[in-house]
Amino acid sequence: MKFLSLAGVAVLALLTAACGEAPANGNQAAHQMAAQNGSMGKGWNKMTFKKPTDEMLKKELTPEQYNVTQKEATEMAFHNAYWDNHADGIYVDVVSGEPLFSSLDKFDSGTGWPSFTRPVDPANVTLHGDQKLLSERTEVRSANADSHLGHVFDDGPKPTGLRYCINSAALRFIPVNRLEAEGYGQYLVLFQKAGKAPKSMSSAAITGSTSQASVTVNASAPGGNTAVFAGGCFWGMEGLFEHVKGVIDVTSGYAGGTTKSPSYHQVTSGKTGHAESIEVLYDPSQITYQQLLDVFFKVAHDPTQKDRQGPDYGTNYRSAIFYRTPEQKEAAEAYVRELNASKLYSKPIATEIAPLDAFYKAEDYHQNYMENHPDDGYCVINDMPKIEHLKRDFPNLYREPAKH
Repeated sequence: MKFLSLAGVAVLALLTAACGEAPANGNQAAHQMAAQNGSMGKGWNKMTFKKPTDEMLKKELTPEQYNVTQKEATEMAFHNAYWDNHADGIYVDVVSGEPLFSSLDKFDSGTGWPSFTRPVDPANVTLHGDQKLLSERTEVRSANADSHLGHVFDDGPKPTGLRYCINSAALRFIPVNRLEAEGYGQYLVLFQKAGKAPKSMSSAAITGSTSQASVTVNASAPGGNTAVFAGGCFWGMEGLFEHVKGVIDVTSGYAGGTTKSPSYHQVTSGKTGHAESIEVLYDPSQITYQQLLDVFFKVAHDPTQKDRQGPDYGTNYRSAIFYRTPEQKEAAEAYVRELNASKLYSKPIATEIAPLDAFYKAEDYHQNYMENHPDDGYCVINDMPKIEHLKRDFPNLYREPAKH
């Protein structure tokens, strides 16, 4: 996508020409800094990071990296390491190693600098007013190393409409096949979900767990105490409903498609018709199906989004209720009618309501994922806030989950 005129690019290039070209060994210097900080192979740890002294930064960084990150300089457009980098991976702060951006959110802005629609972890990015030029701009800095990164503008593409225009000299790029080795394995799932993880890398390699075949749970199983919902990635759905009072157990799995006993890779291809789903076993003496619907529609996900939830796109992330009894069907349909009539959401409800033919249990490494991986970046960003939402808005339904 092109967002600046050639004249605009020329002006920006003239403004920044004094900064010179990015040295060919820029990423090598970044690796040296990572090793000096002890972050190489260990990923990012906010608790142990200590910003190097200015003297050390001058010694370990290239002159351009130092000038950009510490003196708010701007590198030359089209003459930097990552403006035309199309490899899959994440970009971390050259000083600290804190994760900043992902290639999944990178786009060609036509400016000659790496451009992204959003940070991979918003907690690691801060915004500040900048009046150094004729018009006020919004500066982007890393939250922990306080490195100058670049600026953000409101002329980007969907879904955010933002353009994070970042200096390559402030970044270190870690390709997908090096994420685990360098301690950023939790970000592999983002690329696996997008079909960008190396084909030779199995789900077991991504999660460090052993997979097993899905197990079919027949729809004729007792239905009075079970409910099956789909609302995006099942990790967060399962983790949320584990916090609901009266819920006995939650199982992650697949439903709504035609392929029998599908694998995770088959489902993420979008060709099976299945959606990532959860089966909720609950005690009707403590919680009703109606209350489960409250949590599903008002906390667990955005029911107006069609074939997506948050950062995840595809029919396998659709919103759906798979009913096992006529009573569940009637209750779900009535709930949707009431929601649409209430105008609680500005858009109509997109939730599919369909009979459950079969529920297939997902591989073991997907079960209790949030409990087993509490620091996973995907869950921290997308799912943990929902648990706080449940606690705040439905305190009578909230509980601390039992450990598995």
